[in-house]
Parts: sequence; structure tokens; C-alpha cells
Amino acid sequence: MIIETIVTTLGADGTPHIAPFGVTRTADDLVIAPFRPSVTLNALEATGRAVINFTDDARLFAGCLTGRRNWPLVPATAIVGVRLVDSLAHWEVEVVRIEADPVRPRFHCRTVHREAHRPFEGHNRAAAAVIEAAILCSRLHMLPWEKVEREMAYLAIAVEKTAGDREREAWGWLSDRVTAFRSESLAAEPPAGPVADDMAKQQVSS
Repeated sequence: MIIETIVTTLGADGTPHIAPFGVTRTADDLVIAPFRPSVTLNALEATGRAVINFTDDARLFAGCLTGRRNWPLVPATAIVGVRLVDSLAHWEVEVVRIEADPVRPRFHCRTVHREAHRPFEGHNRAAAAVIEAAILCSRLHMLPWEKVEREMAYLAIAVEKTAGDREREAWGWLSDRVTAFRSESLAAEPPAGPVADDMAKQQVSS
């Protein structure tokens, strides 16, 4: 089972980092699998500790994917680490085994402390749509534009129908990120027509 969480870590120099992660859970085994390069990966290798935070605030997921990582933190309870102030609950974990991989190593963790802070009252459909859009935004460089456009249009339906203020704010961040990525991609494409032909001739003759 993959659970969508916010993982908080401390780097070797004590710098905190916040990142959304789909953590794989099998019984008591929790797997955090960041791609290289990754601040979370570096922190796990350096300290072997992390905090898995559970939140009903979709802005956390959208914010981390759009450069908004300044969310309030407090010290963890049982490990040297930090947790989100506004988490519903958090699990403090230690790495017990690492599956080495040049692209995406898997850090197997055990829970050393769990704490609940307030009850979970459920996600509306808009919050789920924001989380899906955040995952989509993390893979913009891997997906064809047509798929991105189609998925965002579909997810927008739930946002339009059920969003509260937090979900609308988060959706706006993600929509802006998608638009900016598209503009950057178009600007990087070579020009079409006679100019492109001239550039091609220059490359052949050079």
C-alpha cells in the first residue's frame, strides 16, 4: 500500500527539508524511495532518520512542488528530527536497510515513535485532485504535454465542484507551475519553417 505523506528530514548540517512522498507500507516495513539527486536521499544516507507526516492540508503537497517549503516545524519526540506543526499525526522512523540502486534506492524503515495530534475528518474530492496534480507536476519532464493537459482538465472538475479556500489556493499554484513549464518548453523548442531550415544547413556545414 502506498500512502501519500509529507516526509521531513534533517541534513548532515541540521538543515530541515520538507518533501511529499508516497511511502510504501507492508506490515511494519515502511519504504521511502527518492530518486537521485534528492535532498531527502542525502539526508537519509547521512542520518538514517526521518519523520512521516500525515496532513489533510493539500497545500503542503502543492507547495513543495512549487517552491513553497516554508511550513512551521517543531522538534520530533523520540529522534533527532523535525515534524510538521500542523500534522494530523506523525511517525518517527529509522532506516534499517537500504536497497542500493543508481537511480532510486529504497530505504526500508522501522517506526520508533507514533503520535496523533488531531482527528482526520476526511478529504474532499478537490484535496485528492490537488494531490494527484502535485504528483503530475513532479513528472512534467517525463510526460507528453497532451497527457498533462488531459489530466489537469479532468482534475479541475473536482476542484471546481468541491474545493474550499485551501484547495483553490493549492490548485492555483499547480496550475501556474504547469503553465510556466509549458512556456519554458515551447521557448526551448527550435523554430519551425525557413529559420529552422537555415539552422539545420548551418549545422551541416559547420
